[in-house]
Amino acid sequence: MNTKEMLSDEELAAQASLWRTRALQGQFEARGIAHELEREMRRRAGAPMTNYDTLDLRPLDEHPIDLRASTQRRWWRFWKAR
Repeated sequence: MNTKEMLSDEELAAQASLWRTRALQGQFEARGIAHELEREMRRRAGAPMTNYDTLDLRPLDEHPIDLRASTQRRWWRFWKAR
């Protein structure tokens, strides 16, 4: 059993934060340690529950206004007024 698995949730979060701070300060080997600790935190937390009833799962072509097409500028027609 690894030491990260023996830590409590609070200790694990504190260690992950400490090592992430060290990694952001430039310690090269701290990045991998922070990643491992954060991965253990995600493993313990499990997958988040998603409420699929609230998601809009329709394809984009079924929307009344295709927002991508309306907001895209046509750079090759820059000489024409809109």
